[in-house]
Amino acid sequence: MSYFTIKDESIAEFKEKKSIFIGHGKRVQSEDEAKKFIESVKREHKQARHNVYAYIIGENKEVQRYSDDGEPKGTGGIPMLEVLKKSDLTDVAVVVARYFGGILLGTGGLARAYSKGTSLAIKEGGVVEKVKGILIKIIIEYDLLGKLQHVCSRENFFIEHIEYTDKVLIEILCQFSRLEKLKTEITEVTSGKALFNVEEIKVYFKLENRLYNSISNHLL
Repeated sequence: MSYFTIKDESIAEFKEKKSIFIGHGKRVQSEDEAKKFIESVKREHKQARHNVYAYIIGENKEVQRYSDDGEPKGTGGIPMLEVLKKSDLTDVAVVVARYFGGILLGTGGLARAYSKGTSLAIKEGGVVEKVKGILIKIIIEYDLLGKLQHVCSRENFFIEHIEYTDKVLIEILCQFSRLEKLKTEITEVTSGKALFNVEEIKVYFKLENRLYNSISNHLL
């Protein structure tokens, strides 16, 4: 399992023939959370002529919703949803507020504008991968630590924590699809002397070669 979403909330604004479009994007975990986000944007832009939205939720993108919010049918929500689908994103909601500038854009112009608002919101928020991962604890003798660190550096396995007692305890958050690779490499370099303790599989955010429980502000 691996899929992509946006890092966190974002805002992007542009003008098209005197109409102002403001795209808002957010990572959401449920349809209820998506609806609350949409309502919050609507309250913020209650003077806007339209607040068009689209969202996709679920590992398999099983929930897909959109609304034109008064724009001609098919000119707002569907183009926005298509941008999310083509970007291969899920667990994401986007709302594009439109302040009407007095010039009609036509159906094609509206579709392009709402697509652009969605794309800009995605770009501003950034994209992050979510993967299945597992915490693996490795116990070795002190004289094997250097070899283990070298393998982890070479194979891009990030060591989260090292604890020194009578032996050395190393903790690594490993992408589940690479677990057997890690165990094989460590077993070979330690001549089978490493002890492994593997915890339950969870979903993590992946940035470069490291897994995280959450995406905090300093990672954005």
